[in-house]
Amino acid sequence: MTEEELVRNYPRLWHMARDGAWPAIRDHGLMSSAALLDAYGVAGNERTTLITERRRGSVPLVRPGLPGAVLRDQRPMRDSGLERSPKDGLKPADWYELLNSRSFFWLSRTRVLGLLSAKAYRREPHTVLTLDTKSIVSAHRARIWLSPLNSGSTLFSAGPHGRDTSARIPDFPFEARAATRRPAENVVELLVEHSVPDVRDHVLAVHRVFDQKILKEVWCDPLAGDDDRP
Repeated sequence: MTEEELVRNYPRLWHMARDGAWPAIRDHGLMSSAALLDAYGVAGNERTTLITERRRGSVPLVRPGLPGAVLRDQRPMRDSGLERSPKDGLKPADWYELLNSRSFFWLSRTRVLGLLSAKAYRREPHTVLTLDTKSIVSAHRARIWLSPLNSGSTLFSAGPHGRDTSARIPDFPFEARAATRRPAENVVELLVEHSVPDVRDHVLAVHRVFDQKILKEVWCDPLAGDDDRP
């Protein structure tokens, strides 16, 4: 897949964060779970547990001089789903460690709306970022991976999970997959290693959303269009 194909087919990205998270994301960047643990000084056995085991609930993080942060739960994951579909000897702990090392973006509005209305999340509001794909790819192409599946869920069809499940942009088999898949099912996630410290430079709009209802436009770039929303 070329960068031009990626941007043409998926001009916008979306990220769902906890309610009220925009000021911290704006000021400190978008961090993966591993990056948050780095920033908040979590080490030793506690870090190992949070990185390599399924989180049944959200975990608050506190450190003087930093805003409060939360490690999101991993309720859509099941060890049994990972054990049914392993590749190259990957164990559940390996997959969790891989997930926790990356920041995640959806390439389809349908996908983010589906997550917002999922049973685990529809009872509380969330912050949703809409981002410019071309901008983030230009800035972070060396650390970007593309995934053909929802790597944070095994509730339905888990699919094969291995170290090569995601691929770099030039290595993603977009054309071959397009023969049998519509765009929303072709490239499912865009992943950035560790963190996106300059994420504010790529955000077009920020909304507070409950289920699939937009409650409030929190922030909007002057260049954003009417369609730049969840």
